[in-house]
Amino acid sequence: MLTPFRNEPYVNFSEPGPRKKMEEALKLVESKLGRTYPLIIAGEHVETGRTFDSINPGNTDQVVGTFHKCTAELTVKALEAADAAFESWRFVPAEHRARYLLNAAQICRERVFELCAWMVFEEGKNWLEAYADACEGIDFLEFYAREAVRYGRSGELTPWPGEENDYFYIPLGAGVAIPPWNFPFAIMAGITVAPMMPMAMAGPMLPMPTASATARTLAASAEISMIRPPRCFKSKDQCSAVLTAAYPNTAVSPANMRACMSPNRTSSP
Repeated sequence: MLTPFRNEPYVNFSEPGPRKKMEEALKLVESKLGRTYPLIIAGEHVETGRTFDSINPGNTDQVVGTFHKCTAELTVKALEAADAAFESWRFVPAEHRARYLLNAAQICRERVFELCAWMVFEEGKNWLEAYADACEGIDFLEFYAREAVRYGRSGELTPWPGEENDYFYIPLGAGVAIPPWNFPFAIMAGITVAPMMPMAMAGPMLPMPTASATARTLAASAEISMIRPPRCFKSKDQCSAVLTAAYPNTAVSPANMRACMSPNRTSSP
């Protein structure tokens, strides 16, 4: 049984502990700046040959990351993969869908200072604003995990003699999430997982160009959160195939999924 939802608490950067962790995270992220990232569609790395740079707004000479551009055709391909995965994903019990979000929330919690550092470099946010953004994203993961369980239950109806009535929510299909740039982690996480978990929908996530590196961090957290297949799947490979397509624009692949299901999982780069 899940505990009641509680907002993620902030830290005080005037204290030496949080300040040291943030400084270490800034050094870590700075060492990763300038890398080139492919699109990830249905578990496959796709390079289109056309790229764009995400630039540090506080230092326009600094490239945060280089990303391959998506096209309308590739977006349709990702959506079609999600639509195919939807046929299995919609039957995953709400409790199992919720577990993926809770795992992802814990991973983001463990990497919260790294998330903040990415937003400092990519969005020019100060430390506290970045931390608040990360906390709100974790809140969304925790909140919608609980909403998945709530929506998965039958609703209460007024009984009526001679009738047997029930109401429940059914999955509708696949869709595309296009989050804004100003809350690169929080809103991106919220509008991506909100339909995917409570309503068992599936679909690709297309972040704004100025917030692409931050979005990759959530993708990595989603990848390593999928520790074990739900009971409704017959094998890990079947679970891998379904979740790869259900998260077509994240860093999820069958090979990575099998590695993530290991009890000794490690953080994604």
